[in-house]
Amino acid sequence: MNKLITAPGRLARLLPFRRKPRTAPVALPSFAIPAGAIDVLPDPAAFRRELLQRIAQATRRIVIVALYLQDDDGGREVLDALYAAKARRPALQVSVFVDWHRAQRGLIGKQKNEGNAGMYRECAARLGPGVEIHGVPVQNRELFGVLHLKGFVIDDAVLYSGASLNDVYLARYGRYRLDRYHLLRHRGLADAMAAFVQRYFAESAAVRRLDVAEVPSTKMLQPAIREFRQELQRAAYEVPRDTPGIGEVAVTPLLGFGRGDNALNEALLALLGGARRRLILLTPYFNLPRPVRAVLGQLLRRGCTLDIMVGDKVANDFYIPPGQPFKTIGLLPYLYENNLRRFARAHRRQIESGQLNLHLWRDGDNSYHLKGLFIDDDVAVLTGNNLNPRAWSLDLENGLVLRDPARLLQAKHEAEWAALRRHATRLADYRALESPRRYPAEVRRLLRRLNRTRLDRLVNRLL
Repeated sequence: MNKLITAPGRLARLLPFRRKPRTAPVALPSFAIPAGAIDVLPDPAAFRRELLQRIAQATRRIVIVALYLQDDDGGREVLDALYAAKARRPALQVSVFVDWHRAQRGLIGKQKNEGNAGMYRECAARLGPGVEIHGVPVQNRELFGVLHLKGFVIDDAVLYSGASLNDVYLARYGRYRLDRYHLLRHRGLADAMAAFVQRYFAESAAVRRLDVAEVPSTKMLQPAIREFRQELQRAAYEVPRDTPGIGEVAVTPLLGFGRGDNALNEALLALLGGARRRLILLTPYFNLPRPVRAVLGQLLRRGCTLDIMVGDKVANDFYIPPGQPFKTIGLLPYLYENNLRRFARAHRRQIESGQLNLHLWRDGDNSYHLKGLFIDDDVAVLTGNNLNPRAWSLDLENGLVLRDPARLLQAKHEAEWAALRRHATRLADYRALESPRRYPAEVRRLLRRLNRTRLDRLVNRLL
């Protein structure tokens, strides 16, 4: 964060701000999946139970893709479960893919160390081979993009969530970081997602094991990373063109990487633009890409009702409570709140009329990490995409589009939305947000510095 504030020139040259994505295709290939094979898990504790139970019962394959598997009790519980499953069934394939950079550093604001990779190597030395943990370098530096792909394939099921694997995401000790959690039991979808990982990750020279003693430096891998990025630009899931029958839902996995030819971005814009009556948008960091803001403006002018749920700034995972030593990364929740204030002020008439509903989620000292869409009553998007400029152009993302014209999943979606609203408050007016004049002194100082140099726009695009 400090480097961002002090070195704007180089960062600005690295970001092609003005390119616009193309119009998305109308038709999407899809798997026809029985509605009864799609479940919504209610909370992080249920997600943890489901994950551990399925790992314990796995007979053929476990393929986990996450931003990180952390060196704490929650991460070790998952890793121990993977080793135990492999010991019970030696023929079981067990592969874990995490972000290369994130795995080899400590937590932001903490002392430097070898990161989560140290745990991977310690477990491999103690428990032996069998659980392969790979680092995926989407970019040469973490600042410019990470592995943000989601999805755990266990035998013929896909457990899909934006959550990573640690104490707070798994609600190990009471405190939790809320996400969305879905289970889809379908062999074709599981095969497609596992095949993508095998083809583009496992077979890439840029993707290297982190659970071994000798790990190459990022500098050594730069030519391979460059080729890997080019492959990802052309990558896609292999999806049939099934026609859903009675009792079935069309499910399409989509990949998103880069600003051009980004299938996920294009589909999201098309789905947003096709909303007829109502849109519900979930994002943890209120920092919408320009194309998304433009579509939302069009929907409001057409008369659609918009519900947007974001976390209160104290529910942001970067929030630093008063009384704790302030670090520059703690500025982010205030930047996002300023974005929300500007949006609410620009659309105050729609807020007053009830056409636009801005919901702030807060539950004690827990944090909020939700993302995704509900469109009318027949489309839903499950994704790890934060719907921000970084996700739009830098990170490697994916998502599942669920099209349900018979509204077979409507009751499940309504129950999920109702549960989310239990800890949310509707914003009556932009003035209901805390005034910047009341922010901590260090926050006010940094915000003045960013605004004076117009760096706030650059920071919003990167974080």
